[in-house]
Amino acid sequence: MICQECGKKQATLHFTKILNGEKTEFHICESCARDKGELIPGTPNGFSIHNLLSGLLDFDPASQGLTPKAQPSRCENCGLTYSQFSKVGRFGCSSCYKYFDEKLDPLFKRVHGSTVHTGKVPKRSGGLIKHKREIECLKKELLTRIENEEFEQAAQLRDEIRNLEKKVLEG
Repeated sequence: MICQECGKKQATLHFTKILNGEKTEFHICESCARDKGELIPGTPNGFSIHNLLSGLLDFDPASQGLTPKAQPSRCENCGLTYSQFSKVGRFGCSSCYKYFDEKLDPLFKRVHGSTVHTGKVPKRSGGLIKHKREIECLKKELLTRIENEEFEQAAQLRDEIRNLEKKVLEG
């Protein structure tokens, strides 16, 4: 693809801007981007995914009203420290997840909204999984209704759970 600015060089940067719901795409070469003052990934003043992660990794549990537990200063397997991880943006080994798990849960919750991955359920073949998830949610709601002594609603939920469980057994 040729640069939309100069019309000569190969476009190496592809931008998408959305302003007031209107999407505009443009493709430019590196020299035209510098002339326009755009941030170029991989350059000292450019944006990188590591900049994004660094901002997220500077999460302070105390600022969220959480009391952090004592954390190991470095991974016992590879020796990586959490500050090194926040600069590099990736762990040194699979054991790092275990050693820094207390700091990762709040991070995942901020980024993804949850610490549990649920994934997507296929429409054609995912009926069984969908029913099982619905049963789990209904059981949680049932316990809440029982704790609040809302027994009529609890009985309705119980019946709904039984019907779904029958469908799961039949399907």
